[in-house]
Amino acid sequence: MMKTTDIKIGSVYALKVGKNTTPVRIMKAAEKGGWEAIGLATNKPLTIKTASRLVAPKTPTAAPGAKSAAKSSKSTSQAKQANTAHRAPTSAKAKHISALDSAQRLLAETKEPMTCRQLIEAMAAKGYWQSVGGKTPQNTLHAAIAKEIRTKGKASRFRKVGRGQFALAK
Repeated sequence: MMKTTDIKIGSVYALKVGKNTTPVRIMKAAEKGGWEAIGLATNKPLTIKTASRLVAPKTPTAAPGAKSAAKSSKSTSQAKQANTAHRAPTSAKAKHISALDSAQRLLAETKEPMTCRQLIEAMAAKGYWQSVGGKTPQNTLHAAIAKEIRTKGKASRFRKVGRGQFALAK
């Protein structure tokens, strides 16, 4: 645990954050006490109120440290390759189309308003979209269409034309 008198402006320390520590550089004394610092891992400014959060001076990494950092980035990229090696190529899979996209496609074809129950039944019959086992897919579709209308406003793909009926926006 550090004391207030031990802390030097411009030095790098390990800051306790929960059970972890992160390197910070003390930039200046804060107006209301404590210090203003920069997190070296994130480059974000932060305020340290007490010296008890600082563990010990941390020496900045020199050339040997940079070498190990290069190794760690290399091992990270190897780990990413290992994680993706067992996956199937994404281009071989057909992209799964959403219920909203299927509803838009169906409404464009029929050119007349439909209820969500009619949309779900027609999308399943034509093979555009199939529920993955939900009990009320029509309610889910209704909520999704209503949310799009509410959030996008005039830019929405749908418009409400009657009670429970939707059509394509013009």
